[in-house]
Amino acid sequence: MVLLGTLVNGLCIFIGTLLGLFFTKIPERFKETVMSGVGLAVLLIGLQMAFETGNIVIVLLSLLSGAIIGEAVHLEDKLEYIGRWVERKFTKPDQTSSIAQGFITASLIFVIGALAVIGALDSGLRNDHEVLITKAIIDGFVSLVLTSTLGIGVIFSIIPVVLYEGSIALLATQINNWIPQAMLDLFIVEMTATGGLLIVAIGLNLLKLTKIRVANLLPSLLMVGVVLAAAQWF
Repeated sequence: MVLLGTLVNGLCIFIGTLLGLFFTKIPERFKETVMSGVGLAVLLIGLQMAFETGNIVIVLLSLLSGAIIGEAVHLEDKLEYIGRWVERKFTKPDQTSSIAQGFITASLIFVIGALAVIGALDSGLRNDHEVLITKAIIDGFVSLVLTSTLGIGVIFSIIPVVLYEGSIALLATQINNWIPQAMLDLFIVEMTATGGLLIVAIGLNLLKLTKIRVANLLPSLLMVGVVLAAAQWF
């Protein structure tokens, strides 16, 4: 089922929100320890995916070109700007809506990130939901924490999460209509490896070991196809 990972993600946010209503104050040490455990698990998943590469040069070129594109267009800054713009639209200058604040904050955290894109592509291309299910567990815990401070509005973030991840997953299933099977198989392997390294970066950030601008590396996933096409051409 192509949308399994997406639906599990939505369900975990729902459960996390309901649990968050019963916790008004979670000790900081609990948050830190749990997030450290999550960070380690994310690192392991990323490394497993990265080791699938059959040609490290393709991964390297994709990362380098993707990083250049992402930094050139300031992708991470633009995503943050969109988030701030949406928040301004939902919140009046002289009045703060707790429901709107919870919805906007949670939506930005759950939707804007490499795990959502990589996981949805993995679900659509390989029918592998491991990444999205891992993201679902993270989102469930985060939604619990957010709900304990921002309220019930967090639960409405399920709508953009399901629409966003589901659309990417469904679109990915149609890629085989445009790309020859042999090329598609190679693309899936190298895209998985490249995405795995982005997930490693996310894990390092969660552990607070680095501050890698992962969003600026997202074009690397598209550049895998460009690099493969160039390699086939030459």
